[in-house]
Amino acid sequence: MSVKKIYLIRHGQTDFNVRGIVQGSGVDSSLNETGRRQAARFHAAYAHLPFDKVYTSVLRRTHESVQGFLDRGLPHEAHPGLNEISWGVREGLRITPEEDAEYQGVLDQWAAGQTHARLLGGESPDEVAARQRPFIELLKSRPEEETVLVCMHGRAMRVLLCQLLNYPLQHMDSFEHRNLCLYRLHYSGSMFTVSSFLDVAHLQGE
Repeated sequence: MSVKKIYLIRHGQTDFNVRGIVQGSGVDSSLNETGRRQAARFHAAYAHLPFDKVYTSVLRRTHESVQGFLDRGLPHEAHPGLNEISWGVREGLRITPEEDAEYQGVLDQWAAGQTHARLLGGESPDEVAARQRPFIELLKSRPEEETVLVCMHGRAMRVLLCQLLNYPLQHMDSFEHRNLCLYRLHYSGSMFTVSSFLDVAHLQGE
């Protein structure tokens, strides 16, 4: 088969991002003005590519981040497997490692390899990985889709990259992200490789 090209992006900025409020899968926020500008710049930079399919999570901030492509009538599928991790009862709250010992404790557990850990009512990285696997198999099973655009969320993106590249989940923080960053991946039919990490050239001047 020909090499499948995957353009993997995180959604654009929301007001929750600016305020340091955890969104997760249970907060269906929209892009703010900066986020919409980021989406427009990404579209301007990559509108020339022949995307065969656009994949997003079911949350509106991913749809809005690729709206320019959807407005052109490109085929689109939304998958719950691409949703952000659930932070449970902490969603919608401002929590940071410096201010919240419980939150930091869970992050420390993940880094130590205890990727079954979760906040109350939330998901573990192991559970996120499990719900992503059907999407990964779908992606691999469609060789006719040679160039695809995938828009998702920061923590979930880290989990997905670990799975695609065979990294243990405890190393997910090795994959940095920011709003509307791009990872380019290739799938040869047997393995995934990354050709570009954390590309934000399209956001220059924002």
